[in-house]
Amino acid sequence: MVCGGFTCSKNSLCALNILYVMVSLLMIGIAAWGKWFGLVSSFQVVGGVIGVGVFLFFVALVGLIGAMRHHQYMIILFVVFVVQFSVSCACLAINKDQQSHLLEVGWNNSKITQKDVEKTLNCCGFSSVDPNGTCEAPCFPNHSCATCAAKIQQHAGEVLRFVGGIGLFFSFTEILGVWLTYRYRNQKDPRANPSAFL
Repeated sequence: MVCGGFTCSKNSLCALNILYVMVSLLMIGIAAWGKWFGLVSSFQVVGGVIGVGVFLFFVALVGLIGAMRHHQYMIILFVVFVVQFSVSCACLAINKDQQSHLLEVGWNNSKITQKDVEKTLNCCGFSSVDPNGTCEAPCFPNHSCATCAAKIQQHAGEVLRFVGGIGLFFSFTEILGVWLTYRYRNQKDPRANPSAFL
């Protein structure tokens, strides 16, 4: 039995789909854990992560049980690859000015996120501290708070590099999945009835 054969392609696809099922369950679990322990209170963020995890789970599960035609599975995996590769490249290519602008826009759009960040990073305000305003940080009563912009930018840069790298890795496994599915689709099952058509 050669590793380029039917059985090897089938087992490799099964292993890849099992990996995707585990990654999707991990994504769902981490998002639920973050919400449960109050690390993230934004329903949009938690809902987005859980939505992506559920989508990946069902694509991998359908691919694992073979309930989808091979060409449909290849198309879905390729579309997921294109989206994930694009987002990963954007995460890795964003510069400090663009990152700062996006962070400020995000900061101004969500009061709940502002409170979470102020409490977690022990800072107040994005670019300036308003002594007459309200702040969730423990340093606010002492008037010793720094602004959140520098702290957020430091953490955001690390997260963008990490997410971009992980996204690139998994996007290439999706191309591997497309290639394996193409090979598997065009190979003949050695256990099949030789007199059967197709």
